[in-house]
Amino acid sequence: MALLRKAVEAHQGGELDTAETLYRRVLQMQAGQPDALHFLGVLCHQRGRSEDAVRLIRLALRATPQHADAHNNLGNVHKESSNLAEAEACYRRALACNAHHQDALGNLTVVLEAQQRPEEARQACRTLIEQAPQLGRAHYLMGMQLRRHASEIEDVEQAVVCFRNAIRFGGSNVRALDELGVALYVLDRHDEAIGVYRDWLSREPDNPVPRHMLAACGGMAAPSRADDDYVRNVFDRFADNFDEQLLNNLAYRAPQVLVDALRPMLGLPAGVLDVLDAGCGTGLCGPLIRPYAHRLSGVDLSGGMVEKARARGGYDVLDVAELTAYLQRHPDSWDLVLSADTLVYFGDLHVVLSAACHALRLDGWLAFTLEALEGEESRAELSPSGRYQHTRRYVMDALDANGFTGVAIAPESLRKEMGAPVAGWVVLARKKESREG
Repeated sequence: MALLRKAVEAHQGGELDTAETLYRRVLQMQAGQPDALHFLGVLCHQRGRSEDAVRLIRLALRATPQHADAHNNLGNVHKESSNLAEAEACYRRALACNAHHQDALGNLTVVLEAQQRPEEARQACRTLIEQAPQLGRAHYLMGMQLRRHASEIEDVEQAVVCFRNAIRFGGSNVRALDELGVALYVLDRHDEAIGVYRDWLSREPDNPVPRHMLAACGGMAAPSRADDDYVRNVFDRFADNFDEQLLNNLAYRAPQVLVDALRPMLGLPAGVLDVLDAGCGTGLCGPLIRPYAHRLSGVDLSGGMVEKARARGGYDVLDVAELTAYLQRHPDSWDLVLSADTLVYFGDLHVVLSAACHALRLDGWLAFTLEALEGEESRAELSPSGRYQHTRRYVMDALDANGFTGVAIAPESLRKEMGAPVAGWVVLARKKESREG
């Protein structure tokens, strides 16, 4: 059908309004047309209407129950909605229709890992490599399996082999390049890690990712904070599966830990505070802090992340902007500014903390998380992960110098990496009555 082909072309070209109109016109002409139902369901999910997506793809599957692609896409909707058991069932149905469905097998690997079933996930990944030995994604997934559950140095060494294969078969696989560099650094193969990033940068001199990671591995001087283009690039790229990676694969806890630390200070939720979620990402803090908020605003440098937060709902205002400048433009605007794992992209905290103080009302609270750096001295450094770490003394000094008092810093594990907890700080502070210094 020519009209359906036009709809698919518009969909593939990112013209979602046009595609939706055309899909619906097809369905007016031919009620129950399974391809139109299926693709319209995929489009609805892309636009944050996942319940509509599930309903439409299920209708398509009633007409074509052996359609492996539709089962796989329905699994994707469930996976990205954190309905992992339903997603697994869909991928298994896709594989029952087509045992060599590579996307479904790769996605099954991901949801098994997310359900903390690593041995089953690794077996699914082995099967994928056996079926498609030159599929870059298969080697990347196996590398991530080995890296996350490394119990001995040989696991990380084998992960390096997998990441190299992922790059070899998958072209410029940015994630595999990132992971290869970090794994080499963990193995104390620093020169090789630097070589990965230098080679990458020589091929893509305008790409901020290898430039930042080269600095993280000591191959060039570390900047005082991550470049905006680096942060935007990384988080736009990960927006579609950010929640899945953090919550299900990395045991990410920062939003919950941060709000739990605030509860004794804020008292019972009364919906009276003007709150800014600074570096809101996909909006994981939103549902947790919403009961305290009269007005909940969010800001993030990544437009892709803000779109995910908008689809999640609960915010009164969402803006795409650089955090420091945004705070400076909004003096005396909030009773609470909270920031989960955003200030880890700032080495020098002074400017952003001064801006936060400027944006808070008198006695307003600032709450944020950082990655912890050992030592008694006042210092910060860029780690091989690409994020900054800070000592307790540095954080205390920076807050005191930029208008805050009542500082409380508690150690917490915020996530896992390489199978081990990442040490962090949960920091609370209150705006002073008057600025000093």
